[in-house]
Amino acid sequence: MTLFVSALLLLLAAWSSQAMPDGHWEPQGSSRCIPIPSSMALCQGLGYNTMRMPNLLGHESPAEAAQQSASWLPLLARECHLHARIFLCSLFAPVCLERIISPCRSLCESVQDRCAPIMNCYGYPWPRILHCDQFPKDHLMCISSVTHMPNSTSNGRRVPQASCTDCELEETTSAKELLELFCKSDFVVKVRLEPSNSSSSALAKFSLGSRLEVFKHGPLVGGEMRGRLALWLERDATCVGNLIKHHPQGATFLLTGTATGERLLVNKAFSWNKHQRQLSQAARKWKRHRCRG
Repeated sequence: MTLFVSALLLLLAAWSSQAMPDGHWEPQGSSRCIPIPSSMALCQGLGYNTMRMPNLLGHESPAEAAQQSASWLPLLARECHLHARIFLCSLFAPVCLERIISPCRSLCESVQDRCAPIMNCYGYPWPRILHCDQFPKDHLMCISSVTHMPNSTSNGRRVPQASCTDCELEETTSAKELLELFCKSDFVVKVRLEPSNSSSSALAKFSLGSRLEVFKHGPLVGGEMRGRLALWLERDATCVGNLIKHHPQGATFLLTGTATGERLLVNKAFSWNKHQRQLSQAARKWKRHRCRG
């Protein structure tokens, strides 16, 4: 069972006992404004830093909200919807205003249309507590979808289609195929992943080694790669787990994929060791190769 399935199972089990009847989304009793905890990676960098507690999912403490929100990070790593994070954080960490603003029904339906199929890949339905008819129809007092173009960002960049396929370690192919992969990818890097010895609440269980070799950085500035890979380690638990499941003490990998905004999506990965001569030969060619087009 993948990390994605395990996390999602915990999430659905927890929420099955928390569902609120009759579409009632206002918290019971008094509410308070608190800082969004640093451990809630799901809702960092959205433009606000305080949240209402209890939240719209009935969580009474920030620790509980942060723990439950972490279960959604593997799904978001699949890039299933441009505004899935906004939708989820309006529930986990509602912005602290005079009254709680819930997501609009249209936003819920848009996110469900794109993300529910990914959940279905693993045999799990859209959670009952998130049934969209519980949310209000679009009006000024709810959060609506920012765009009606689900495959594009607001500035026109293409967002990768979500996929049910986990990234897995690939078998080393021929030098020619590796060269074609190099040209098709936005980024190609050689990186060492090591068990994290941090005592912080960071979600990433592995960290980047000191040496990072960038063969291709695509639209990114070369110096940005380490920070983007650290974000990938934090958010794509399924992919990272598949790579290191046979290397609990860490290993060196060749990672290739696409870059979308600040996110890296790893498409293919190879284990790099002294027996992988084809990778070493291909890397020497990459340094002087110019891709057509």
